[in-house]
Amino acid sequence: MRARFGRADLIGIAVVIALAAAAAGFRMATIEPRAYVGLCAGAHAPLVCAPRHAVLWLQYERLFGFPALLLGLLAFAFASRALGVAGAALGIVAVINYNGTEGIIGAALALWGWLEAAMPAAFDRGEGQRHARE
Repeated sequence: MRARFGRADLIGIAVVIALAAAAAGFRMATIEPRAYVGLCAGAHAPLVCAPRHAVLWLQYERLFGFPALLLGLLAFAFASRALGVAGAALGIVAVINYNGTEGIIGAALALWGWLEAAMPAAFDRGEGQRHARE
């Protein structure tokens, strides 16, 4: 059996790529340069220091990874495309922000649930659609 990808799946792929690119770009532009450490520690810090501080706090508290893992588990359990997109996107953002263990497991489970939702019905006997793993 092959997964059937429709327009919603292509939009989901675009969302995942866009969020990953935004997270990587923000990290390279504001978190990695050492100059921002001194700028943000000063009395009149630029406005970019507030989201920078929020991202670093979320990273240190592992609040990118654990929600990604939870979304991945839900996407896997319910074979949901929407949860799969959300889990994959947050999982990749978690890996970019050094919450790698939970992020990669969450992204993998989310992708599995997303692909499971895209699989054609194995049997259709008037009972509704059943997925391949049922």
